[in-house]
Amino acid sequence: MSGGGWVEAAVIALIVAGAAYKVRALRASGAFTAWGIGTLVFACGGWWGTLMLLAFFLPSSVLSFLGRTRKAPLNAEYAKGEARDAAQVIANGALVTLALVAGCAGWIAPATARHLVIGALAAATADTWATEIGGLVATPRLITNGRLVPAGTSGAVSPLGLLAALLGGLWIGGMALLLGRMSGIPTDPLSPLLIGGLGGTVGSLVDSLLGATVQRVYWCPHCEKETERQVHRCGTPTRPLRGWSWMTNDTVNFIATLIGAIIGTLAR
Repeated sequence: MSGGGWVEAAVIALIVAGAAYKVRALRASGAFTAWGIGTLVFACGGWWGTLMLLAFFLPSSVLSFLGRTRKAPLNAEYAKGEARDAAQVIANGALVTLALVAGCAGWIAPATARHLVIGALAAATADTWATEIGGLVATPRLITNGRLVPAGTSGAVSPLGLLAALLGGLWIGGMALLLGRMSGIPTDPLSPLLIGGLGGTVGSLVDSLLGATVQRVYWCPHCEKETERQVHRCGTPTRPLRGWSWMTNDTVNFIATLIGAIIGTLAR
């Protein structure tokens, strides 16, 4: 896979990461990590890889402002709030970067690298869109038993959220198809859409299933609420409610992108 020059890559990544930090879409650690990932992505994947990464990041950041006031109490229950830190950037972008580096180095075929990227980004996008849009639903249901749960509960799903996940995956597939055509990359028209739709939807569902079963969730005895925070927003230390201690939300997100990437290699 042909990429861009390292200096050009570093400058472009710095501009994007700096702008994201400026609008508070990234924390300082997230901006620095995004700069490193962006540099590798552009240097190894060229404009195709860079624009694919931006196709995930930009709409997802815009959607975080949708219904922001209504979603504010939900964001307060998440482990890290709205702005992404280094771990969140790595969870969503590590596989994309590894795939492009491997393709650039000749360790895997360029087509395989592109399919891995599409699948991983489709899963990350689908999960983000499902969270941002599905979070507007007042009465989602737990994916494991269909029980009504408060919005923002780990593992909660809704028809609107599922639709958003599918659209997010198809968005990535559609962008891959468009950018491939613009770059002169021979592409089966159905392949990117299939990888995007399937990888995104399945990745998002796996994320919800893990969130409902093994993700570490805490309980605030003062507010009597579930939360991903070890210290609740009220200042009360929380206690473990369920899940494995190492299965954080970032780990769940990484696994979801891994599932999407695997589907990308299988749905060729």
